[in-house]
Amino acid sequence: MNQLTSTTLIHSYCRSSAPVWATMPRRQIIRGDALTVLRRLPSSSVDVALTSPAYFRLRDYQVEGQLGMESSISEWVDRLLEVCDELARVLRPTGSLVLNLGDSYSSHPRFGAPRKSLLLGPARLVIALSARDWIVRNFAAWVKPNPMPASVRDRLNTTWEPIFLLVRSPRAFFDLDSIREPHRSTRAAITNPPRAAKYGGGKRPPWAGPLAGSNDGLLKARAEGRSGHPLGKNPGDVLTVATAKFAGHHWATFPIGLIEPLLKATVPQRVCASCGAPWQRTNKQPHPSCQCKGAWQPGLVLDPFMGSGSTAVAAERLGRDWLGIELKPEYVDMAMERIHAERARREEVMKKKEERRNGR
Repeated sequence: MNQLTSTTLIHSYCRSSAPVWATMPRRQIIRGDALTVLRRLPSSSVDVALTSPAYFRLRDYQVEGQLGMESSISEWVDRLLEVCDELARVLRPTGSLVLNLGDSYSSHPRFGAPRKSLLLGPARLVIALSARDWIVRNFAAWVKPNPMPASVRDRLNTTWEPIFLLVRSPRAFFDLDSIREPHRSTRAAITNPPRAAKYGGGKRPPWAGPLAGSNDGLLKARAEGRSGHPLGKNPGDVLTVATAKFAGHHWATFPIGLIEPLLKATVPQRVCASCGAPWQRTNKQPHPSCQCKGAWQPGLVLDPFMGSGSTAVAAERLGRDWLGIELKPEYVDMAMERIHAERARREEVMKKKEERRNGR
């Protein structure tokens, strides 16, 4: 199987004259502790880190060194901060960190909050990351139309989880055009100048505070009778995706339908094999953003808590490369079996398409 161990990881990138991102392990799962393995990876070597770490004290994965069974929420946050510090190092300057985190309810003050209170683990972590110079670009909501039923009677059922998009640079890569959605309405062209002026006209309204945005970006579209951008609207920060069903023995599977749009937007379809610059989309097609005029390779996403392999499956469907880290040996085997099954399925689909084209 395509897996390495943290003790047998061969630093081929150190013996090569090629850039580190061109010789990084790809489409493999490294078995070991996330922090230990990350410390062995070269700096500025991956495009995106996308992961869903174990939530605090919700599941016991029964493996020594696991995340999530710490004695307090503060310890859980501290361990994830160490991991994120290493992710900041291995990410390229244009890279992103996408974090799906869930919260827990306290059953005793020793866990970090009064009994029955939310522990606010995701909020504590992202505030600490902001203090470590991470730029928080989105605090999105994964809304579950099929949430797990709850028997509680003194609070609302939990039907969503946060997804954070964090970057290290204001100029991080983000391909919005790849995930735009169709507009729901149409507009007639605005021909009356006074009416057009109320949509902005280059002037901020008197009620606008110093951090208020501007709606000038829609002025041209409305003047032309368009509802907005010709490729569609920004999908927004509420992602409605049903929880995943998986036949394997993993109790918290990351849904493919949730991962795919996140990967499309954050992982470049292509990057320069010489300088690592992400290709930029122009007229729906990616083009080089550098002057190297050389070869390219797919963007690379790293999941330091690979689990059942959902990130890898989604990446391969989209033509991106991936690298996983997983502590539990059984999950490594499970993930690779799932990845190989997905590859076989895609090959069968391509075979049938080819047969139809050939009239067979």
